[in-house]
Amino acid sequence: MDDLQMQLLLDLHRSNVRQGPGGDAETKRAMELAGLARSRPLKIADVGCGTGASTILLAKELDAHITAVDFLPEFLDELHTRAIDHGVADRITTLNCSMDALPFTEGEFDVIWSEGAVYNMGFEAGVSAWRRFLKTGGKLIVSEITWLSATRPPELQSHWETEYPEIDVASAKIGLLERHGYSPEGYFVLPVHCWLENYYRPMQSRFDAFLERHGHSDQAKAIVDAERHEIALYEKFRDYYSYGVYVAKKV
Repeated sequence: MDDLQMQLLLDLHRSNVRQGPGGDAETKRAMELAGLARSRPLKIADVGCGTGASTILLAKELDAHITAVDFLPEFLDELHTRAIDHGVADRITTLNCSMDALPFTEGEFDVIWSEGAVYNMGFEAGVSAWRRFLKTGGKLIVSEITWLSATRPPELQSHWETEYPEIDVASAKIGLLERHGYSPEGYFVLPVHCWLENYYRPMQSRFDAFLERHGHSDQAKAIVDAERHEIALYEKFRDYYSYGVYVAKKV
């Protein structure tokens, strides 16, 4: 991806509350499955935080200090502004860093959280590399694109295997967690509203203004066309895939 493509994608996604499927109720459900509560102070890393939807909710719901990590400083600037608006800026430290080069120390965190972002590194690489930053007994909460059935239409198979070859069924992802030193504690699938109402529809509503800002350039049109194709695939084949939310403990 060249610099222009990156800037265009940044412009399209920056103003959205979420940069991928998710929801506040689902984030809270993951907290509950992980046994996270205000009963003790926590140190959390939110890796691939985007503009901070989950970061801010964690800061509001828990007695925690959160290190919010993203490789795009513009997203972190937006997160900081939103954290001030929500009154939790004092609980969040932003870190402009790639998720595959985290500068943390061994056993530094009680929780590593990552919603809709580990695909940038790859699920196995991510959960393997991040484990050392967790305390023994610390919790990993990560969402990952996941097949919901053993077979799926060839059109869909071809698309996602090209976009993200690591896509797999939940049992395979859970097996990877076990092989890399985690004990799985919970799993659930993001429901349809996390995709449509919380992510795709808000993005669709910005397409026209986005194209206007960029003079209907070929590059801007290509990005919108790609997003429209992905949305159409989900609307047609949503019974076959979603994000799975995985909760596991370092053992």
